[in-house]
Amino acid sequence: MPSLPQMRDVVIALGPPIDPTGRGILDRLDELRFLYNAVGHQIAVHAAAFDATGAADKVGSTTRGVLIEMGFAPAVAHRSVRIGAGIDSLPKLGACAADGYLATECVDAVVRGMTIIEKRTPTDFSDDDRERYESELLAQAFSGATPTEVADHARTISHRIQVTADDAIPAAEDSSLNAVNSHITDDGRVEIKADVTAVIGEKFLSMIDERSCPRPEPDGSEDRRTREQRWADGFELLLDQAAIGATLDTSGTPRTQLLVTIPADAKEPARLPWVGSVSQATARRLSCDAIVGEIVLDREGVPLQMGTSRRLFPSHLRRAITVRDLCCIKCGAPAAHTEVHHIVPWVDGGPTDLDNGCLLCQRCHTQVHHHGWEVIMGHDRHPWLIPPADIDPDRRPRPAYNRRTMRLDDVLV
Repeated sequence: MPSLPQMRDVVIALGPPIDPTGRGILDRLDELRFLYNAVGHQIAVHAAAFDATGAADKVGSTTRGVLIEMGFAPAVAHRSVRIGAGIDSLPKLGACAADGYLATECVDAVVRGMTIIEKRTPTDFSDDDRERYESELLAQAFSGATPTEVADHARTISHRIQVTADDAIPAAEDSSLNAVNSHITDDGRVEIKADVTAVIGEKFLSMIDERSCPRPEPDGSEDRRTREQRWADGFELLLDQAAIGATLDTSGTPRTQLLVTIPADAKEPARLPWVGSVSQATARRLSCDAIVGEIVLDREGVPLQMGTSRRLFPSHLRRAITVRDLCCIKCGAPAAHTEVHHIVPWVDGGPTDLDNGCLLCQRCHTQVHHHGWEVIMGHDRHPWLIPPADIDPDRRPRPAYNRRTMRLDDVLV
């Protein structure tokens, strides 16, 4: 039997076959698929064997951590450990995975599905039950179902089990099944996934719905945001209000607590503790209406200077601006949904006073900072909006939302 390095050399030396018909290439791809699946299974099996030795614990780490240190992607390491831990009790799945007939992602879906079923089974999980449900999920996987569809089928089985059990807690009400997960993607965004009881879901849906109503555009046209975009804006608003104990009609307090680390040489971007680097424009937008804490780092990452928190637009100024603007000056969102924007940026010396602030909701605030919209203070001491050239080539100023019946000519007269 050739050693693993020898097999690796054979794979490295492969090149696409010369085949104008494509048939030979397709056959090669099919063989590589089997090989890929078989290797994924062996990684999971070896990860389980390594975990059983306790070697990772002895050095204060975990098997997943060791795999990541070796160079495995975090998601692959997590999946391999999960498969390795669960596949021993699923002999049919193990045999199919070892032969390469089943994709690693589908193997993982079956393992996770069996965990869901076992957690939601009100009685002891017998060997016969395990074998029956394993076969059902395998059949689903071999039918061409995606990993997501396999997991959905597992949830269907678990619901079916609970319906037949008189004393079972319905899945919709079982708080022991609650789970919230987050994942930072390769491009720095955050994916959030939640599986919660119907009661928690009802609270979330009610609160997000009243914070994500459509708002007209400045020209009176319908809200251009999709439902998903409106929910995302409402979700951020919900988090902001939760951070300060606010309600829909709360005003007068800064909206965000922000800790920014800034390299002294300014060659690297500012960073937030959880999600990492952010653009300068984003940092500037967040600092409009926040408690900002800055830490300046030297090139070795050691703090050189710690700025004190600066409360921007204190409550009495925010209330005064709210009395003047009434709502978001661009779309009309309620004042409780808004942030106070520095018309002349604070970092550029703009003062924190009534004539340099205006109300913008999160979406419109982003459009001002990133999409070409500008805000100016008019002679009437009210804010005016200047659209980008792709919306209005003449870039004619538009009054704030609560003053849309006025025109600039009237003010100049």
